Amino acid sequence: MSVLPRGLTVRRDAGLYGYERALRRHGLDPIAGVDEAGRGACAGPLVAGAVILPATSRGIVPGLADSKLLTPRARERCYDQVVRRALAWSVVVIDSEECDRLGMHVANVEALRRALARLDVRPSYVLTDGFGVDGLEVPGLAVWKGDRVAACIAAASVVAKVTRDRIMTDLHRDHPVYDFETHKGYITPTHSAALAEHGPCAVHRRRFVNVRRAEGDSLPPTPADAGADERLATPVRQEA
Repeated sequence: MSVLPRGLTVRRDAGLYGYERALRRHGLDPIAGVDEAGRGACAGPLVAGAVILPATSRGIVPGLADSKLLTPRARERCYDQVVRRALAWSVVVIDSEECDRLGMHVANVEALRRALARLDVRPSYVLTDGFGVDGLEVPGLAVWKGDRVAACIAAASVVAKVTRDRIMTDLHRDHPVYDFETHKGYITPTHSAALAEHGPCAVHRRRFVNVRRAEGDSLPPTPADAGADERLATPVRQEA
């Protein structure tokens, strides 16, 4: 289900914690937020985070915001606060091979499901960023730009983003010619030039057209490759 409970409304000026406050007034608690990092990258894993913030003042996380709006240093500070304050939190990593096998949308949904399933506390309601996730066994709502308007989603975005950035920094040490430490696997001119010169490595996603071309695969995408994976094979804005 992707609707608010009957009679519940959230004001546009309610602030980052407005959704949680409104849901708790209707007896829905605890509330989990989930988000992912790395869907648009052509290399490295997809990472999903899930967070339940407590209803007390401990759940007000200093500096919390959409992870893409924070500097790397601010994200690290916020990450420390989130994992210290959270009632429960989890993170799931889907490697590049599984992303290729499932396709990015299916991998995305699967990652969010797994992250929620790993929470030590069962939520009564789930907020997701952008699109709904079926099969959660609890009601939920897909929130447009949820990582900017719902605290638990913003917290999940920070957990996912910091975890993935750390993984990409480690992968940079194994594959320094691609400069993963800088662009984190997203498609930038530097990354494209490295792909053209060296070809893809083991952590590149073969469903992305630019990776297939760099590997020398001149065949058109198969039906399973069509859609989001092909669309994301052109340069995109890197997540901060």
